[in-house]
Amino acid sequence: MDLMLLQNRLGHTFKDATLLQQALTHRSHSTLHNERLEFLGDSILNCVVASLLFDRYTKIDEGDLSRVRANLVKQQSLYEIAQRLELSQFLRLGEGELKSGGFRRPSILADTLEALFGAIFLDAGFDAARDVIRALYIPILDTVDPKTLGKDAKTLLQEYLQGKKIALPQYNVVATHGAAHNQEFEIECLVPKLDIQVFGNGGSRRAGEQAAAKLALEAVQKAFVKAPAAPRKAKPRTAQLKLSGIATIQPDAPEASLDVVSKPAAPVKDKGPAEATAAVAAVKASAKAQVPAVNGSVGTAGGAEAAAPSKTSNAANAATETVAASSVATVATPSNATPHTTSKSKTA
Repeated sequence: MDLMLLQNRLGHTFKDATLLQQALTHRSHSTLHNERLEFLGDSILNCVVASLLFDRYTKIDEGDLSRVRANLVKQQSLYEIAQRLELSQFLRLGEGELKSGGFRRPSILADTLEALFGAIFLDAGFDAARDVIRALYIPILDTVDPKTLGKDAKTLLQEYLQGKKIALPQYNVVATHGAAHNQEFEIECLVPKLDIQVFGNGGSRRAGEQAAAKLALEAVQKAFVKAPAAPRKAKPRTAQLKLSGIATIQPDAPEASLDVVSKPAAPVKDKGPAEATAAVAAVKASAKAQVPAVNGSVGTAGGAEAAAPSKTSNAANAATETVAASSVATVATPSNATPHTTSKSKTA
C-alpha cells in the first residue's frame, strides 16, 4: 500500500504520517480508528463547501444554498469522490469487513474521506484542508445546475409544468406486485394536455411516483423541443382601425366612381355620419360629371347632354338635391381649385 500515491492524489503531503494512517483505519481494524477525525472533517467540509457556494452563486438565496450544500456533502457525493481517488485500496479494515466487501461500501468510503479532511486540518491547518477540498469540488460545481441539484423528479416536473402554464400531473396506482412484505408498486403518471402517459415502478408508492415523474419529465421536455410555440399572427389592419376608433376614410383616397350613385338616395329628415359621407361622395361624382361654364356656373342643359341626359346624370342630380335639402353635408373643394355652384333651372 503506497500512501505517497494517495497523498499525491489529494495534493497534500502529511508531516505526521500517523494522522494519515489513523484516518484510513476503520473501527473493525483497531481501537485507534478514524471516527473522531471523521467528526472533525465533516464540520470542515461543510464550512468550505458553504464558502464555495456563497462566493460562486451570488444570486441564490439561503434556502437554495442549503439545499445545494446538503446534496454536495451527502454520502453518495462523498462516495463518488472516494471512488475517483481509488480510496478503497488504502483502507485498513478488520478481517470481517474484508470478507464482507467493506472496501466497496459507500458508508465506509464516505466516512474515510471526511476523516482525511480532519487529518489534513490537524496536520497543516485550515487553509491546507480548504485547498484540498476546493480542488476536489470545483470540477463538480462546474457541471451541476444549482437550480435543480438536490430536487426530486416530482418537484422538477411540477416546476417545469408550472413554468409552461400546464396543469399539474396526475399519479395513479395501476397495480401492485409481489408478496405483502415485499411489494412493488406500478404508478401511472399523466399529463393530459400533452397526451403523455408513462409508468414507473418502485418498492413503495412514493418511489414509484418518483420513477414515473422522471420518465414524464423527459417526455415533456422532448415534446416542447419537437413542437416549439407557434409565433403570434399579426391582426389585420382593418381590425386594428375599428378597435381603436380611427376613421377609415383617408383624405387622399380616390374619388368614388359613378356606380356608387347609380341609385338615387331616399330623402331622410336626419342623416347620420355614414349617410352624410355617402352623400358627399355622390355630390363629388355629380360635380365631376358636369361641364363648367365660362363665368364659373355649371350648366345642366346644352349640347348632347341636354338632348339626351343619361341615367347616371339624373342619378347624380337627384343625389345633389337630396344633400341640399337635408343640409347635413357640405362639399369641400381643394384649396387650389375654383369653387363651383350648382344651379338648377326652375323651368321644365
